[in-house]
Amino acid sequence: MSNVFYQEKFQDRHNGPRAEEAQEMLAFLGVQSVDELIEQTVPSQIRLKKALALPEALSEKAYLAKVKQLADKNKVFKSYIGQGYYDVTVPGVIQRNVLENPGWYTQYTPYQAEIAQGRLQALLNFQTAVSDLTGLEIVNASLLDEATAAAEAMFMLYSARKNKEANVFLVTPNVFPQTLDVLQTRATPFGVEIRVADIEEANLANDVFAVFIQYPAADGTLAEYASFTAAAHAQNITVCVAADLLSLALLTPPGEWGADVVVGNSQRFGVPMGFGGPHAAFFATKDAYKRNIPGRIIGVTSDANGNYALRMALQTREQHIRRDKASSNICTAQALLAIMASFYAVYHGAEGIKNIASRVNDLAKLLDKALQELGYEQTNSSYFDTLRVVVGDQVGALKGEALNNELNFFYHEGVVGISIDETTTFEDIQTIVKVFAKIKAKSVNDIDLAGMVEALSPSIPEELVRTSAYLTHPIFNSYRSESEMLRYIKTLESKDLSLCHSMIPLGSCTMKLNATTEMVPLTWAHFGGLHPFAPADQTSGYMQLINELNDWLSEITGFAKMSFQPNSGAQGEYAGLMVIRAYHESRGEGHRNICLIPASAHGTNPASASMAGLKVVVVKCDEFGNIDVADLRARAEEHAANLNSLMVTYPSTHGVFEESIIEICAIIHEHGGQVYMDGANMNAQVGLTSPGFIGADVCHLNLHKTFCIPHGGGGPGMGPIGVVEHLVPFLPNHEVVAVSGEEGISAVSAAPFGSASILTISYAYIAMMGSDGLTAATKTAILNANYIKARLEGHYSVLYAGANGRCAHEMILDCRGFKHVGVEVADIAKRLMDYGFHAPTVSFPVAGTLMVEPTESESKAELDRFCDALIAIRAEIAAVEAGDVDQKENVLKHAPHTAEVVTGDEWNRPYSRQTAAYPLPYLKVNKFWPSVGRVNDSQGDRTLICSCPSIEEYAEA
Repeated sequence: MSNVFYQEKFQDRHNGPRAEEAQEMLAFLGVQSVDELIEQTVPSQIRLKKALALPEALSEKAYLAKVKQLADKNKVFKSYIGQGYYDVTVPGVIQRNVLENPGWYTQYTPYQAEIAQGRLQALLNFQTAVSDLTGLEIVNASLLDEATAAAEAMFMLYSARKNKEANVFLVTPNVFPQTLDVLQTRATPFGVEIRVADIEEANLANDVFAVFIQYPAADGTLAEYASFTAAAHAQNITVCVAADLLSLALLTPPGEWGADVVVGNSQRFGVPMGFGGPHAAFFATKDAYKRNIPGRIIGVTSDANGNYALRMALQTREQHIRRDKASSNICTAQALLAIMASFYAVYHGAEGIKNIASRVNDLAKLLDKALQELGYEQTNSSYFDTLRVVVGDQVGALKGEALNNELNFFYHEGVVGISIDETTTFEDIQTIVKVFAKIKAKSVNDIDLAGMVEALSPSIPEELVRTSAYLTHPIFNSYRSESEMLRYIKTLESKDLSLCHSMIPLGSCTMKLNATTEMVPLTWAHFGGLHPFAPADQTSGYMQLINELNDWLSEITGFAKMSFQPNSGAQGEYAGLMVIRAYHESRGEGHRNICLIPASAHGTNPASASMAGLKVVVVKCDEFGNIDVADLRARAEEHAANLNSLMVTYPSTHGVFEESIIEICAIIHEHGGQVYMDGANMNAQVGLTSPGFIGADVCHLNLHKTFCIPHGGGGPGMGPIGVVEHLVPFLPNHEVVAVSGEEGISAVSAAPFGSASILTISYAYIAMMGSDGLTAATKTAILNANYIKARLEGHYSVLYAGANGRCAHEMILDCRGFKHVGVEVADIAKRLMDYGFHAPTVSFPVAGTLMVEPTESESKAELDRFCDALIAIRAEIAAVEAGDVDQKENVLKHAPHTAEVVTGDEWNRPYSRQTAAYPLPYLKVNKFWPSVGRVNDSQGDRTLICSCPSIEEYAEA
């Protein structure tokens, strides 16, 4: 037959095993076909009866052509809208070698510090830069966006308040509207009152626990807050500030005038607007709050050899410890974007950052002078980058002329806001002046712009001019040339294990292929250069993409509609529960506040329920790890009058398709509740079943798991939610851009569509896989997992399995039986590094276990290599069990082994260097060396140094 109609399928590149390899694996499992395996794994009562109704799969070339057409529908005008989002210049060396580099975007969160020293250092640099600029001691390694960071600050200060009767968060009227929107959402379930009032001492009432200030204000104005802050502190009222990071190069940092917390967005440090995200928010606070700060902190420690090392300090993550008592459910961050921002600071240094900020300020002053020369009133007497120009009833004409010149301004009640950014040039100022001149029937030639440059007056009051130094560490002063910067980036990259090196078999985290074609459009200007509040007629390409993705994901999940606003899985949980809350209230049943959660649930579930104002009731699991249906029924009956919801993960957190899931959903509905399904394990459902078909009412999707958005070393993520028809009216709305109806809950994220630019990745994945490809991926994920299970069962105990002895897409290896000879699960995790692998998920959901998830993207050869490594490690454990090697002095306890140790002049260990470094033959061909030995965890928790070490220490390391 002729090959003239042959078309290569993307799914054959995405799915790892070749056809002949899959047959070998199936034979090893004792089945004839993958469909036979699926019949043994997925309960028949929940399997879909027909294929997904999705468009035919596109080739990579055809997809790129289609997405180019979508991109071209977006109009990239010059944006002067501001409001927290600004155009930037991404240094090419950072775009090519970080944002577009799988060596940076495919790593997982750095829980295994020994093979994550590169991104840990980059994140420490981020913390240092933010600490310097804000003037505060402790900084976390990023949060999701500015608005949610403000909400986290509100609750940290609320929890730590001295006056426990106070419940008012006083907010200046001059804040970004999206931030106020999110604050309102987060405050409601806890009974916190958001009081919008001027920042005056007279408003510091006894019921106020904290104050929130925007600096510079949303309209661009600057004011002195030191005396107000002192007055607030005198009444035990704390002060939180949302600050523009670039402005702090010129303005007195809030930490110096007494602020307790400073939050904001680091987007101006070299991260594109992307129609709203992703961007790394920052959270800086005083040392006194180091045990309260949400998110992750990078701390300094040492390794087993006494060398400088880094780790995530305080990484217990409060939602796993406090669960339903948690005030934060944060489970991810924006690591990749924080890394980009940190490299931007390294590349420019203090001098470069100040030059950029000064140029922005000077251009704003130039425009101010020119517009006043034209006869306009500019209302901001002091400002950093933003002007407010009164145009009155000429606003329509002005807007029309601006659009004719492809300019977007911010319009509000006859006043035009103009925010200057890093990309603005002298020629841009000329264009703006030309537009304003035309409205006055004047010519731009009447204005001597060039002559004005030398006579600009200061726009920052003298008392607000920064005098303190920042970015003084040599790291920010050593890499000015591109050659040096490139080498620095590559030096850090080489210390990190990523999907470039080997599979990352993390259960619950789904580390699958992030295909190059999926990533390509992400950095196109027509996706990256759009402001999230741009006029609708400029964003039609984005809206078509979002609407089509909505239709596709609704079909995949069996739901009526999606909301793309949540910026992470945990935020999706929270949004889903708030939607359920609003639904009950609309029916006059706002008293329903009981949320049933299985004992096996991920810690974010009870934390999210707590944040939504719900009371958690735990449901027992049986000896096989499944939900105890009898106990569930008893709890549902007991709380029927107040039952709000059930949170359930499917397949279960234990990696099993529970047979009783339809009955479980029916019990909840029977007693007036709604079913929230955690979509963490959606990779085992797509094309075979769906949350809607099973009976769930809401489900979040981790697009950074099932739908191929990269993990980025700990973020970005996306957690859109899908809902059944009766919940659609309550999906999140947005104060600036309406995305839902009048009954919709207020915003859960700063941008209307969350991190919109990375939706292009999931869109690409579905478009190129199609119905058959997506279903084949799910089947392959289940095949790969069961193959690993079968290979390892004679060596490790697999904790749970389904009715026919099969696992879903992941499994739990029980390592608790090795403790009697001193071998801990952490020893296995560290030893895997010597074999070139990242450990599976350690001690979750069961302490002392490893949860393994291979995904569909790994080939049989890679699966075998991983299994060979674990089997070899089991033999090393057996040697300890047999007494052949000492329980404390053995290859497991000393793992991982660095090149420095293995090649050292002295070797006095009771095993060979060969055993340490090359335990299996494949390692001699391709060896990844951990850059440090085992880190000292307790020292890292005690040493919360949120600044870079000295250059001497750095050089020695």
